Amino acid sequence: MHELSIASALVDNVVKFANSPPSKKVLKVLLQIGEFTCVEPEQLLFCYSVATRETSIEDSVLEIEQVAAEVRCLHCGYAGPPKYWDDALAAKPVATLECPTCGNATEVTHGHDCTIRTIRYIEQ
Repeated sequence: MHELSIASALVDNVVKFANSPPSKKVLKVLLQIGEFTCVEPEQLLFCYSVATRETSIEDSVLEIEQVAAEVRCLHCGYAGPPKYWDDALAAKPVATLECPTCGNATEVTHGHDCTIRTIRYIEQ
């Protein structure tokens, strides 16, 4: 469950920001999560709520914005959404690195990052 480690690192960074002069009350954190990170938003929200307990950002809200995956094929020149693997055991289709056009390996151009987009706060 890498959501817990992501939430812990996120909370550490936001707490550091909130406690730097002048001190701030953090209201909301907007986090962008790429589709290729395989992070489950519901689990991350839960981990964030646990990780913020007894911290200066305990009352803050985490908002998650998902970034769609995009790939580029160096073999055929395809650029766009990846091919998805839809298996009965998976909860939802999984993005792959297989080119939807020619079947060769692609490289990820979007959707592999986890980024703090904004922090809404008031100075105290």
